[in-house]
Amino acid sequence: MHTCPPPEVALNGWLDDYPTVDGNYGHILLEQKENLVPDLANLLVPYFESAHHDARMYFCEQIGINLHPDNDVAGDGEAEDAESLYPRCLSISARRGLFGEVMAGMLTEHYSYVGDHAWDVPIFLFRYHADVEKYLFDLSRDGERTRQVFGRFGSDFLGLCLNEDGDVVRFIAGEAKWRDRLSPATIDTLMLGKWVTNRDTGERTRSGKGVWYEVNRDTPVPHGLRQLQRLLQERDPDGHGPAILSLDKALALRNPEPIPRTNLILIAGNDVPSRGERQVLIPWEEVPEEYTAPHDLQVVELILSDGGDLIDQIYDALWPQD
Repeated sequence: MHTCPPPEVALNGWLDDYPTVDGNYGHILLEQKENLVPDLANLLVPYFESAHHDARMYFCEQIGINLHPDNDVAGDGEAEDAESLYPRCLSISARRGLFGEVMAGMLTEHYSYVGDHAWDVPIFLFRYHADVEKYLFDLSRDGERTRQVFGRFGSDFLGLCLNEDGDVVRFIAGEAKWRDRLSPATIDTLMLGKWVTNRDTGERTRSGKGVWYEVNRDTPVPHGLRQLQRLLQERDPDGHGPAILSLDKALALRNPEPIPRTNLILIAGNDVPSRGERQVLIPWEEVPEEYTAPHDLQVVELILSDGGDLIDQIYDALWPQD
């Protein structure tokens, strides 16, 4: 299970926050401070280790890696190469994707969102990244088999709001996107889709297959909730019994009991010189017209400087005892 609380000291020393709420729409702009809290990466590492713990144990069992420090997978008298272990061995682009998904959980647990609900992330869904499992299986047997990996399907992030009895009274489903340069053109492509040209007229328009499209068309109960329920049944059936039952009722094909939903969109990446201080990427005054889903919406913009270096420092530091 994910048990590490969000690192409040690190977040408060790292980011300035500018929140707004208008009805069922919340927006938070997070800008990196000029003077960072010392040793920031190491302060963030415990949360990242907790977020990846379930997937790491699952993947290593699936591919036959013993995580004991004295393991000898190859039978050659030497311990397994730590660099082949999840998630350190993943490519730069994969790390950045994972960073966004973990940050979605960290920020959700730390900041107040639209509706002022108390959000809990009991476990992350990283074990359901099938291409990573295949990649690790191959890499553990042939160290030359490095490659990019495909992204995980479904919601990037899920969190729960529980009542005093442990029942799920609301859930939050998130899309987390990292971009190296957060320019206006990059954001338009991300949210609205790539440019396409009409063969008959030559007119160029956006494809409409961006983040707004994906969020608007998602099913009321996403597939990730079933995956989350299965993980709770496996990892903590006693501690999350009421939550498991609540999700079972909501996931029923006949006469389901709906659970209210909040949608989260996290945009994270590096600042560009053309962006002014406190200038947002997505309008905050009212719900963007592109958003047509009936659920509450929370947008979070995480604007960093040299964010890629920070990501690599975090992922290079995971589980150093290996």
